[in-house]
This record gives sequence, C-alpha cells and structure tokens, in this order.
Amino acid sequence: MRKKTKNANFSSQDLIRIPTESNELLEKVLQEINRNVEVKTLWRVMNVNAIERLHMTDHGSVHFQIVANSGLRLLRLLVKRKIEMSVTKNYKLSHKYAELVVLLASLFHDLGMSINREGHEDFSLFLTENLLKDFLSFLPTEERVIIKSEVLHAIISHRSDGRPITVEAGIMRVADALDMSQGRSRIPFEAGNIDIYSISAYAIDNVEIKEGKEKPVQINVYMNNSSGIFQVDQLLKSKLENSGISQYIGIKAFVVGEAEKKLINEFDLTP
Repeated sequence: MRKKTKNANFSSQDLIRIPTESNELLEKVLQEINRNVEVKTLWRVMNVNAIERLHMTDHGSVHFQIVANSGLRLLRLLVKRKIEMSVTKNYKLSHKYAELVVLLASLFHDLGMSINREGHEDFSLFLTENLLKDFLSFLPTEERVIIKSEVLHAIISHRSDGRPITVEAGIMRVADALDMSQGRSRIPFEAGNIDIYSISAYAIDNVEIKEGKEKPVQINVYMNNSSGIFQVDQLLKSKLENSGISQYIGIKAFVVGEAEKKLINEFDLTP
C-alpha cells in the first residue's frame, strides 16, 4: 500500500465522507483512500490546474465528495425500486459491489486533470488503474478484475460524447453533472469570465435528489435566475440523455424567489 497521509499537509476537507450504510467494501476502500498521500496530492495538483491555471470550477476533493454522494444516492434509489445493477446482472455480484464501482469512479474520474484538461478522461484511466492495484488488493482476483474494469469503463464514459453500457457508469455520468449549485460555480464568474456557462452556473442555488413518483428518481434544480436553464438543458440533460438510465430519472427546474436575481449589468461582445 502506498504511503499514508501521516505528517502530510492536508486538511479535514480532503477526507471523503459518505454514508456507507454498513457496506464493508466501501468502508475498507474509503479508509485506505483517506490516508493515501498519492491520491490527495493528485487532487491538489488537479485543483491547481483547474482553479489557478485554467480558472475553472473546483476539481478537487470537494467535487469528488459531491459526485460520490450524489452517485450513491442515485444508485440506492434505483436499487430501492428494483432496478438491477450491471455487476449483478452480468456477474452475480451484489449491489454492494455496484456501490464500490460508483464510489471509485466518482473519486478518480478526473485524475487526468493533473496532466492536462484536454483528454483528461484518457489520462485518468492509467492513473486510476495503477491506484486500483492497491485499493482492490483485498478482493479475490476475479472480483478485483471485474471491479477494476467496471470502474475504468465508468471513467471513460463520463466524457462529453461518452456512451455508458453499464448502469453504474450511467449513474456516475449523471452524478458528475449534478455538481452545479451556486457555491460550486463562483470561480469563473467572479474571476470575470462572463459567458453563458459562468452566468448560468451562478444561477443555480441548489440541486435536490429525491425518490420520484412516476420514475424512481426525481432531480429538482432550484435557480435564482432563468439563465440557469442553460445548465439544465444543455449540460445536465445531455449527460442524462446519453447515460443509458434516462428512463429512470425525471428533472424539473424552478426559479425561486419573488424576483429573479440580477447577475450582470452589461455584456461586452467586443472581440
């Protein structure tokens, strides 16, 4: 196992906290990840590239915490409504293994950002494959190979033109797109990058994942300005449409408050 975070300069924010619901597989892997120096350093490098060099939104431990929790929430709601996970259908492994796939893919899907933004999904594959040799070493060889393959498929499938062929990969793809609330999208906007992406992202106040009535999952997006529709329609909707699990998820967007929040005074189109 790689070096632990003992005496390393990392904050409590770098610790991943999720409701494991007595899933011993999650508990085992999470314990190792939370004390692994290599993983935490990769997250730090990624955030330097994302925030300081590219002026993007956070792509560090907070992002992965949100994606992991959203992914597990989606998975558990689907399982509750008797939707079979792919590792169960194809390999007769329980939903606990499906949760392990979603957790690992959620935490490692952007590791390639430590190398380059363009093509980061591909770079994430070999970085993750190397880490999984240790993190999954407690599993029997057959299970280890299956889980590793499923995690890597989920990672490559989160790219913009990705086409997941497993339920777990579809879940991670959607969960990644759900990290869109206002507090998570301030950086480009407040840095002066005024475009439809930054304005619409700033308009999102909250994202709610709940059990649906007509469909197993209902996602509600609350906005302070109708420009947030761009995030929902062009980004979240496109991720959902190619996820392979769109038939299980409903999405609604709401503008909250008596009046829409004024986001900008003017928009200069001068080249």
